[in-house]
Amino acid sequence: MTEAVASPRTQQDSTLDHSKLRISAEEVSAYDHSGRQPVLLGFFIAIIWLLAGTVMGDISSFKFDRPDFLTEQAYLTFGRIRPAHLNVMVYGWASTAMFSVSLWLMPRLCRTQLRWAKAAVAGILIWTVGLGVGVALLLAGYSDGLEWLELDRIWADPLLVLGAALVGASIWKTLSVRNVHHLYVSVWYVAASYPWFLIIFIAGNLPIFQGVESAAVNWFYAHNALGLWLTTVNLGLIYYLLPKIIGRPIYSYWLSLIGFWGLALFYALNGMHHLIGGPLPSWMIATSITASIMMVVPVVAVGINQHMTVVGRFGAMRYSPALTLAVIAAMSYTAVSLQGILTALVSVNRITHFTHWTIAHSHLGLYMFVTLSLFGGMYYILPRVLKKEWPSTRLIRAHILLVGGGMVLYVVALGIGGVLQGLSLLAPGQGFEASVESTRPWLLMRSVAAVIISAGHIVFAYHAYLLAFTRHGSIRRHPPFFEIKPVLVRKKAP
Repeated sequence: MTEAVASPRTQQDSTLDHSKLRISAEEVSAYDHSGRQPVLLGFFIAIIWLLAGTVMGDISSFKFDRPDFLTEQAYLTFGRIRPAHLNVMVYGWASTAMFSVSLWLMPRLCRTQLRWAKAAVAGILIWTVGLGVGVALLLAGYSDGLEWLELDRIWADPLLVLGAALVGASIWKTLSVRNVHHLYVSVWYVAASYPWFLIIFIAGNLPIFQGVESAAVNWFYAHNALGLWLTTVNLGLIYYLLPKIIGRPIYSYWLSLIGFWGLALFYALNGMHHLIGGPLPSWMIATSITASIMMVVPVVAVGINQHMTVVGRFGAMRYSPALTLAVIAAMSYTAVSLQGILTALVSVNRITHFTHWTIAHSHLGLYMFVTLSLFGGMYYILPRVLKKEWPSTRLIRAHILLVGGGMVLYVVALGIGGVLQGLSLLAPGQGFEASVESTRPWLLMRSVAAVIISAGHIVFAYHAYLLAFTRHGSIRRHPPFFEIKPVLVRKKAP
């Protein structure tokens, strides 16, 4: 039995000796085994954070419908539970799962065993301790007061920096001893993510900025945390999964170049469009709006590249949950990026700013793109690391339907409610209470969606437990969802 090339081939590879592009299943298994401990540790911790963050998010949502809900204890008030939810989901669930994805991808793509695996384990544990300390302080009332940067910069942030640096060191050490000459696009995204994250996180937490400068640096970090950390690792994962599962090279090597370098060039300047109308220099706002509009270049390049890779083989989604989620995540990346470009325009921003539209937009990115991408990665990676298949196809379908359907309801409800809220706030003849009333039914729909999504998370966590701690499904020779045969669409004769 052989597995396709360790790194999915691009069209540039088509002239190479095919015998050198195939490796044995035993060799691939050795790559997976080298990172088994940190990969499983990261995924296990990520699922714990996912459940904790889900509870915090539900409580935050319910408070919009019943403001007196759980107000007896200070640590359960909205001003504490909501930032705790944000930090747990971004740094606990998403970032920790991304560590595991990175540590699994890099040995395969570099065709060498993971180096410094113990450092990666230490990094994940230190990161987890730092986040735990930061969240505990947040709930106790200690916050830095900056969105996405609420964690205490003295007790929590240094541990996060050290943890990410250790994981990044393992990634870069593995890259330095690679046994391949050509670097597949996923390597660019994954490897670049770690120095980028450390740079923006340290810059965002420097205690030397005040007033307007602090706001500018805050949104320099907050926007780049999405674009140069959460986005990059997950684009690398999607670029791996799509061609790997359907058995087709990525559509265009040159489009992948445009997508990567366009993101690196334009995204870092986007954050100031969150401060349109604020007391910032006009050149800064104009530069940010221009950079946001220029993001259409890498976004369209990535969207075309990924669509053309899968086109004609969408039928394979019926057999692969990883492919299903990767395709939805890729489409969501294109959608949220184009939506972000639109929102950066002053005429649109004046309606959507400071409304629930922003929450819908962020969930389209952080959930429909990032979280569904990570779910797809876990569906693909865990069976290969544990060497057994997911026990239940019904639980897989239930999970995808619950989280997908729930999040569509969530985004649509808050999107509509946010626009109505913005229009009401701009209406000169209406008071503030009218804007609040216009959002009430949509906020109720958001809470319903939150319950549906929470049920999906519980199903996924339970299924992951069955996979890890039961023997069911481990003896099948050719299990479903593991190695599928691509669904080929033949052209009809004229």
